[in-house]
Amino acid sequence: MLEVGIASAPGAVSPKSSGRRRVAIVDRDSGFVLMLRRRLQALAWDHHVLSGAITPEALVPLRLNLLVVDVAVVGSDYWSYLEQLCARLPTLGLVVCTGPSSVRQRVRAMRLGVDAWVTKPCHPEELVCVIEAVLRRQRQADLLPVDGPATAGEITIRADLHQAYVGERSVELTAREFELLLLLSKADRVLERGEIYERVWGYAMAHGDRSVDVFVRKLRQKLHTASPSWTYIHTHFGVGYRFAPEPDPRQSKNRAQHAPAAAGPRLEPLAVVPVVALR
Repeated sequence: MLEVGIASAPGAVSPKSSGRRRVAIVDRDSGFVLMLRRRLQALAWDHHVLSGAITPEALVPLRLNLLVVDVAVVGSDYWSYLEQLCARLPTLGLVVCTGPSSVRQRVRAMRLGVDAWVTKPCHPEELVCVIEAVLRRQRQADLLPVDGPATAGEITIRADLHQAYVGERSVELTAREFELLLLLSKADRVLERGEIYERVWGYAMAHGDRSVDVFVRKLRQKLHTASPSWTYIHTHFGVGYRFAPEPDPRQSKNRAQHAPAAAGPRLEPLAVVPVVALR
């Protein structure tokens, strides 16, 4: 993966300044970038233009609200790059703006956690509208109170860190997996698949879409790896899923089977008494 230097927009305010939107653009189309930069300058947004991919760790000091990426610049491993961004920077808005793509590509990106996929050629004003929509959702989320740590079984759910832990060890959830866990853990009832999809993905579920089942399976696997002695998500066939932490009876049975037998009272050997024949 290519990591490049950062070129700040002329006259841009330091990222430390507050109250302004901060956007970075990974694109090499000079004409498109120039028009987009002019529009962002008119909005008085701080922005940076990158000529290649930059690691999630290097993006942290920029304190970005949103990143616009042309995956053609990233190269053939762009899926890995998008996955890293979504997993390590779950609060970063992410918009892919690139050449023609397939439905499969766009769906896969959304499932990873990409906020929007815009197909080139497009007018910069269209892209700015998409960016504004993503940032608007961010601001609405920022206004919501952040819950304190919540414990369920052996899992501690940290909404402030967008992650779950067993002890000090992170379960390593992606942004979408954490949203799913948070939704299920707050519900005291069975949630239907369609409702889960609308509340996590943000729009109606298409007929035959198995995204919810796929993500529940991934989440279950990670929870089981981190906390194998508990069961957290229960399936209600034909309906949806329910979150209810319970000790896994199979694990308890296995432990009982492999536990050493309890020692009983020690028996002293019987004394041998000689038998004397009577005459």
